[in-house]
Amino acid sequence: MADGFLMEVCVDSVESAVSAERGGAGRLELCSSLLEGGLTPSLGLLQVVKQYVKIPVYVMIRPRGGDFLYSDQEVEVMRKDIDLMKSHGADGLVLGALTEDGRVDTELCVEFLAAARPLPVTFHRAFDMVHDPVIALETLISLGFQRVLTSGCDSSALEGLPLIKRIIDQAKGRIIIMPGGGITERNLQRILEGSGAQEFHCSARSSRESAMKFRNPCVTMGAAFSAPEYSLKVADVSKVRTLNAIARNTL
Repeated sequence: MADGFLMEVCVDSVESAVSAERGGAGRLELCSSLLEGGLTPSLGLLQVVKQYVKIPVYVMIRPRGGDFLYSDQEVEVMRKDIDLMKSHGADGLVLGALTEDGRVDTELCVEFLAAARPLPVTFHRAFDMVHDPVIALETLISLGFQRVLTSGCDSSALEGLPLIKRIIDQAKGRIIIMPGGGITERNLQRILEGSGAQEFHCSARSSRESAMKFRNPCVTMGAAFSAPEYSLKVADVSKVRTLNAIARNTL
């Protein structure tokens, strides 16, 4: 954690979790499928990550990619995942749900928060899909979320910087506003200085070549948007350290 700032790094592997901590991350957001914006990780991943890191691990509760309007069956999965992650060492949870008209699903969120208690809960970037962020922020505050992760309802935190600044001013310390989405060493200082945020969220990843010697170029294991089979995306210690240093100097 940089002086005055907390860096949260989203990770989807043990290697990335260890690298993020070594680089100075103050908290992890543990997911699977970062290419889909992060989905619920396996219990095995949570348990092994907890063996290797000491910083808090917040676990994503998201049963699928796509929108944040959930069916009854998906809600049932989310309930089970909250219970399981809570009982297997999660330090906090990351979740969110919307109604069909783009409002925070207060009924569902009340249920999820009650199930998560006493763990702190972050409302994730479902916030960036709401109809009215000003009203949505007041709803999240009244429900008792600890923080909200947002790119300012835009394609990146840099593009959404004006809104991030406005909702930080609106929040007046009642909830933590954590910018995230496309944060790199090139734009972090501008985002921190322009928003007044005290926490930020990033992946700080780089590509690492697979150790596989035999390779079948005819087969891929996912859809067209998936990562190349023999290129692994992992948190980069040097990138995390660089971001941490930038935050430390942005005072």
